[in-house]
Amino acid sequence: MEKADTCRRAASEAVADVEPPRLYDLIESVLERASMVPAVLTLESAAAVAPETTGGTSANVNSSLEESTGDAPAVSADGKTAERRETDDVDGVVSHAAGVQLIYEGLRLTRTLAHDEPWRDDDHDEANVEPDLEILAADILVARGFYLLARTDAAGKAVRTVRAFGRDQTRRDTIVGEGSDQSARATEIDANLERDVLELAVRTGAAAAGETPTPRLLAAADEIADAAGTSFPAAEDCLAGFDRSPSEQSLEDHTTDRATSATDP
Repeated sequence: MEKADTCRRAASEAVADVEPPRLYDLIESVLERASMVPAVLTLESAAAVAPETTGGTSANVNSSLEESTGDAPAVSADGKTAERRETDDVDGVVSHAAGVQLIYEGLRLTRTLAHDEPWRDDDHDEANVEPDLEILAADILVARGFYLLARTDAAGKAVRTVRAFGRDQTRRDTIVGEGSDQSARATEIDANLERDVLELAVRTGAAAAGETPTPRLLAAADEIADAAGTSFPAAEDCLAGFDRSPSEQSLEDHTTDRATSATDP
């Protein structure tokens, strides 16, 4: 999928200056293996809300995020200005999509490390260096993602996503408790990350087009989260039936299915 490749390149560019090389290679391997569902959903969301807006920016975002159609670029009185503005708009959306993806990959890696607890071994040999690099990589991924979203209207949602993840994982054992459904409950709590990140993707994409997401987009994100659980398939498989159609419903009609903990307000 062309959009997935575009977002992967943008995410890689955001961490291109990471050193030392071993740490950079680890981060690159994470991105190479990543399903780009959050990033691509960000692009799709930007395109979905753009037709409902007036003015050039949203229209340019919508048309430019489509797969190549052979259409000529927009032109203005001086020709180059409109083309440059359109390119900047699209680059901005792709950058924001990469930010969402980086945050997800960092939190996902953190979740894996928290569950596997690779530091329980007291041996400080070469094999135990890898988990240390992984937690550092996770921190860098999240930090770079925040940097890319820092000046967007989705920045607040990004902060809430990370806070909710930390709260869930810190209290996970208490929330899960005991009983025959312990494993299912743990999976439900863990899957809050994917659900929250998909909502972040929708809100980031809509914000890039200068809009708020429609209830249908938010509901579509919930449906994807329900099907995905704690891991995303390839973007082309996961988003093959994604419906961009706008909804006339009000935003208040949308409710989240996020699993809640006893500590949530």
